[in-house]
Amino acid sequence: MANLRVRAPRIDFSALRRELDLPGEFPPEAMRQAEQAARRSAELAGALPDRTDIDFVTIDPPDSLDLDQAVCIVKRGSGYRVHYAIADVASFVPAAGPLDQETWSRGQTIYFPDDRVPLHPLVLSEDAASLLPGKVRPAVLWSIDLDAHGEQTGVTVQRAAVRSRAKLDYAGVQQAVDAGNPPDPVALLPEVGRLRLEWSEQRDAVNLPLPEQEITSHGDGWRLELRAPHPVEEHNAQISLLTGMAAAQMMLEGGFGLLRTLPSAAEKDLSRVRAAARALGVEWPDGARVGEVIAQLDPAAPRGAAALDVVAELLRGSGYTSFDGAPPERPEHAGAGAPYAHVTAPLRRLPDRYATEVCLAFHDGREVPTEIRDAVPKLPEAISASDRRAGEAERAAVDLTEAVLLADRVGQVFDAAVIDVNGDANRATVTLEDPPVRARCEGEALTPGERVRVRLVEADPTQRRVRFVVADV
Repeated sequence: MANLRVRAPRIDFSALRRELDLPGEFPPEAMRQAEQAARRSAELAGALPDRTDIDFVTIDPPDSLDLDQAVCIVKRGSGYRVHYAIADVASFVPAAGPLDQETWSRGQTIYFPDDRVPLHPLVLSEDAASLLPGKVRPAVLWSIDLDAHGEQTGVTVQRAAVRSRAKLDYAGVQQAVDAGNPPDPVALLPEVGRLRLEWSEQRDAVNLPLPEQEITSHGDGWRLELRAPHPVEEHNAQISLLTGMAAAQMMLEGGFGLLRTLPSAAEKDLSRVRAAARALGVEWPDGARVGEVIAQLDPAAPRGAAALDVVAELLRGSGYTSFDGAPPERPEHAGAGAPYAHVTAPLRRLPDRYATEVCLAFHDGREVPTEIRDAVPKLPEAISASDRRAGEAERAAVDLTEAVLLADRVGQVFDAAVIDVNGDANRATVTLEDPPVRARCEGEALTPGERVRVRLVEADPTQRRVRFVVADV
């Protein structure tokens, strides 16, 4: 799988964090509480049912230490049982204490190429609460039964002590799958992942294998890559989606909870996306579902990546919806093709901790704890602000890197595709095929999906601004 790469000199991302006014060190009271909780990790695990018999593994980027999820999939008759262990963050964070209050102000972990602004102190998120290999950890264990077609037939959720056997990464697992010798705990992952993808496509879910603009350290500088995901990444994501759907259904049946929601795209938006995709050379027959079109795209190819960018517009507007009593009028998430909740990344996202506690209570036939019931309705607003900060940080880091790497190429002409028109047909966003850059472009009567030649007229690292115009060639 070929990646598109460009290199940039060393960049000071710490200055960017200060400019965006992101939090730094944790307050002393929060740190003390985290350190006290970390020392109790073995005690917490020892008080739970022992499920260290399950051969869990984690699959994450190679340098990740905040390991939220561990997976093991086994055959069960003609179907499957998916064991999914999630870090039990709630056991480490006392309600209404200094640490809890600090996590509310942060909302989520924000990642930068050289560091991260963590939701929890690293003594928890990358140590005592993380599902590190060889460590017995308290976890929330989801066990989900599927039939031979990948349809859910049963689910249980409980606190348990687990131990991951190995820390795997996506590239290594994909290599092993391709070679025909995947690790036993995830040998069935491609099979189950494909079944779940087929299930979601039948429900018009918008599963996008989007290539990512990644900024990675390279020697004395940085490298910007457009990296297409490995198939096992999408299969692994299907296990997280499956768990989130099970959680959502549990909360809907219980009459209280927090969903991740996204309305289905309006017909005018679908028409605009279809037109742009066809202009990029994508076949989109009349009546074809979005999932069917996505399946034919190659995210590793520049044109396929540009088309996926266009389709991704259909996923804009995700949010959190809390409810108490009657379910929301629109409980579904268009990306999942079903009601869906965030429960699988509590080390990195605040809502997951609360939604998990709701599910544990409903599964056990208990009342939802008062502190959880009081907190859930406040989460949508708190996390909306956090999502905006995270989006600003991610975009600012990429903008800065793009401006630095293109600073000495002003005046050059590049091939590009128009992926969005901003307000009028004379201003647009374009994506270059090589290097993998997205930026503003000015020209007459620009149309989404149009192939154009563009000239770089501005690359300003100080303003983090890159600008093109349609070239007269």
